[in-house]
Amino acid sequence: MNNYETVFILTPVLSAEQTKEAVKKFEDLITSMGGSIVHSEDWGLKKLAYPIQKKSTGFYFLLDFKLEGTSLAKFETELKRDERIMRFLTVKMDKDHLAFSEKRRTKASGAVEA
Repeated sequence: MNNYETVFILTPVLSAEQTKEAVKKFEDLITSMGGSIVHSEDWGLKKLAYPIQKKSTGFYFLLDFKLEGTSLAKFETELKRDERIMRFLTVKMDKDHLAFSEKRRTKASGAVEA
C-alpha cells in the first residue's frame, strides 16, 4: 500500500450537503478498492488563482489515503468523470512528506508536541 494525498476543487454552485456527498463518494470509492482514509480535510470556499470553467471560486478538499498503486488509475478516472470536480492533484507521499503531514495535522488540532 502506498500513501497518497489528493487535493481537489469542487464547483462553487454546490450546496454544503452536495459537497459532503461528493467527498463521501470518493472516500467510499477508496475504501471499496481496499484502501483506507488516513485524513480528510475541508479547506472551504477559496478564490482561484485563475478562472476555471468561468468560475472564480471553488470548494477545496484534501484527502490523505492509503491505496494500492494499481487502483490509483481507477480512482483518478472517477475524479475526471465527475462533473462536480473542476481540478485535482494526486501526489505519492514519501517518508518526509508523511512526517510533515502528520506534524501539520497535530499542529492544526492544537495538540502539544512532546
